[in-house]
Amino acid sequence: MTNIGLTTRDVARELARRYSTMTHDELDVLESILVPMKFQKGEIILKEGDVCKHIYWVVKGLVRQFYFKNGKELTEYMAVENTICMSIESLFKEEPSHQQMQAIEPTIIMAMPKDKLEKEAVRNVNIQMLYRKILEESLMLSQVHADMLRFESAQERYSKLVKRSPQLILRAPLVYIASYLQMTPETLSRVRTSALMEGKD
Repeated sequence: MTNIGLTTRDVARELARRYSTMTHDELDVLESILVPMKFQKGEIILKEGDVCKHIYWVVKGLVRQFYFKNGKELTEYMAVENTICMSIESLFKEEPSHQQMQAIEPTIIMAMPKDKLEKEAVRNVNIQMLYRKILEESLMLSQVHADMLRFESAQERYSKLVKRSPQLILRAPLVYIASYLQMTPETLSRVRTSALMEGKD
């Protein structure tokens, strides 16, 4: 699907295709709750201390979630086109977020307000299915990332990210990729060089 000039209807269809089956009327309902948002490169989407009230679908651009620890920025997650992002703990506890979200590139997002999504999910089984599958996907991605950091070498972490999300490797600044993979930029540079050398053999 092209990411230029998308309508809310296009995005509703893509969400339905990805997460649930929907009738024409159900697509109308989903479309009605989508909120288009635009962000410039470097602009903050969610500030630390704000309550996350939306699930965000990246239509175009690149978003990172990060937090501060001992005065250092640590990247927790990055989302490219056709990817969901949210501060899940803040969303469900309705408490201030420890994470921030920032547009790394000029970014277009379709936001799904949690209160409206839940209201529709109560009376519509397919929207309920979409909501549940989005949350399942988010939790699984968090678990996969946590396991990768716990159990895999720097080389394995980088190889997995290349395979799973090649656009991130091409577009995200190396300092964010290194932080996301929990390695220093120097280690990432060595790992990338080694991977390139192996690719030439």
